[in-house]
Order: sequence, then structure tokens, then C-alpha cells
Amino acid sequence: MILKHVKPDSPILNQVTEQFNLSNPPTDPIQLAKDLYETLMSTKYLGLSAPQVGLPYRVFALRSQPGIVCFNPRIVDVSTEEVILDEMCMTFAHLAVPVKRPKKIKVRYAEPNGNVKTETFDGLTARYFLHELDHLNGILYTQKANKMHVERAMRKKKQIERQLKRNQKDIE
Repeated sequence: MILKHVKPDSPILNQVTEQFNLSNPPTDPIQLAKDLYETLMSTKYLGLSAPQVGLPYRVFALRSQPGIVCFNPRIVDVSTEEVILDEMCMTFAHLAVPVKRPKKIKVRYAEPNGNVKTETFDGLTARYFLHELDHLNGILYTQKANKMHVERAMRKKKQIERQLKRNQKDIE
């Protein structure tokens, strides 16, 4: 089932989520994982956290082969090397903001069946793991960026949205 996204001003986006109790789950973790991943795959984005669809659970999905759904994720280690890249978020359409993040991370999380995995990610997978983990901690990517870069990105977002509106009028 494709879940509905919350609006950018939804309070759940600023809340720290609590651990998902896999021993006594508040909802079926297998179905939740399927729904999150299906919702993610219906978009062009690389990750989706439960708070972005209004659920207060400590879980997110990452687009990969095969897909990854992480329950109660945590960072075990990070590289000292950092990379600045533009990030986007489905909650804030058309807002690309440069964010500095570690290039490589070692993480631990539970799969929907309760198996605990420890993995090392680098590149975009590391970046979007951290981006989605921030959502679970009530942190938005715009809070990780330089204020000047966010303001510049907001101006560019407005330009893009004006252009999209003009293009839509041309089609009608």
C-alpha cells in the first residue's frame, strides 16, 4: 500500500522517534517494511522514513538492490573523510541543499524479521542512510546545511516552481 506523505510543516518531522519494539510490535513489521518500500519506489527519491508518512516508528527504507528497510538503525562508526553534495528530500520538493556528511559509515540495524545486521556503506547509500536517520531524530537536512546555502536553494526552488507552473499553463 502506498502511504501518504506528510506536509513539510508536520510536527512529526521534528520529533525523535522511539525504538520499534520487534518483540511486541505496535504494527506488523513485515507489512510496514513492504508499505514503506512500495511508497519509496513510487517516487524518484532514494530514501523514506516512517515520520515522512506520519508514522512515529524508528524505521526507514532505502532504494537499493535489493531494497533495504532498517528498524532501529544506529551508527557504529564513521569515516573522518567527509563529502559535500546536494541533497533533496521528498518532503521538500525541488529543494536541493549542499550537506557535508561522512563518506563511509558502519551501521547496525534490524531487518523486519528481527535479524540484526552490521554493514558498511559508502557513497550515496551512506549519505541517504544518514539523511533518513536524521529524520528519525527529528533533524531536517536543511538544519545540517549552511544558512546561506539554504537561502540560495530556497530562491532556486521558487524559480523552479514558477517555471513548472508556467509549463503546466502551456499544456492546458
